[in-house]
Amino acid sequence: MTPPQHLRARGTRRYDKPALDHDELVDRKIGRGLVVPDRDRTRRYLRHIGYYRFSPYLIPFRESPSHEQLRVGTTFDQVLDLYVFDRKLRLLVMDAIERIEVAVRAALTDAMSLQHGGPFWYLDPEHFADAARHDGLLRHVQKSCREQLREGEDAPSGELTHASALEHYLTTYGEPELPPSWLVVESLTLGQLDKVIGNLRRPADVKRIARPLGLTAPVLVSWLRTYVRVRNICAHHGRLWNVGLGVYPAIPKPTTVTWLGDAETFTDAPDRRKRLYPVLVSLQSVLSTISPRSSWAQRLSDLLDAHPRVPLRGMGIPAEWRDDPFWPLS
Repeated sequence: MTPPQHLRARGTRRYDKPALDHDELVDRKIGRGLVVPDRDRTRRYLRHIGYYRFSPYLIPFRESPSHEQLRVGTTFDQVLDLYVFDRKLRLLVMDAIERIEVAVRAALTDAMSLQHGGPFWYLDPEHFADAARHDGLLRHVQKSCREQLREGEDAPSGELTHASALEHYLTTYGEPELPPSWLVVESLTLGQLDKVIGNLRRPADVKRIARPLGLTAPVLVSWLRTYVRVRNICAHHGRLWNVGLGVYPAIPKPTTVTWLGDAETFTDAPDRRKRLYPVLVSLQSVLSTISPRSSWAQRLSDLLDAHPRVPLRGMGIPAEWRDDPFWPLS
């Protein structure tokens, strides 16, 4: 069971910043040195992006980290370009995480169903280390079933319209009460999926799940936890390119896990270890196994080429990253 965590001390200051209208917000940015050629356009972007969301993209343009004054000549379009890049990066990363998440779901239900007597393995507490967390899983499944039956009937089946798999199971079968593993696993969020795998009692089971992904069991557990954090950032449209994740993918040691050819990439520059680059490498590592013909790496390269002003060091990416044979680039 996870030990209780102590809360850190709160700050002592009182927040008393006033709400400002969009003209006042533009004036504030101009006062800090932002060059705004088209005031109406800038105001429109701030209205629809939000001042709070846009402001962190100004930080790399400051004269110094501790002052909000911007370097001379910093334009609104330069900051907007960084924002647009980050948006495209989130979409690209979400594309990779989606593929990996689907593959993990399939690997979990296949490994456990075939090894442990069929698709209702998840009902047996014997497979889980923490009984309370297992009970939570069953309550989640039961709640999903109740809500499905409480709602109106799904659209009737037709040539192009079909009821959901859960609807079909519940209205077709009376036993077992809860649906089979492959249906249950599809109903879990990535965070719940991570918790189920993390709660499996037998290391051999986690190993069986990791194998078709090209990973070892410890690497799978580590990377999944990182992907939960990254996916949450992307899903909430948060800043990704230089954010501190707080949880980072383990650097694999076994040669069975596809990884960078340059083993010193993260030891020569330890700061890279806590940037986005190891996450990008881990995503490509899994994709090289589950989707070996994927163009994801090339699309990453093209995105960086399309935004040459984005500082690679903010993501921990080495200047010569493309030279590593790990990256399948044309």
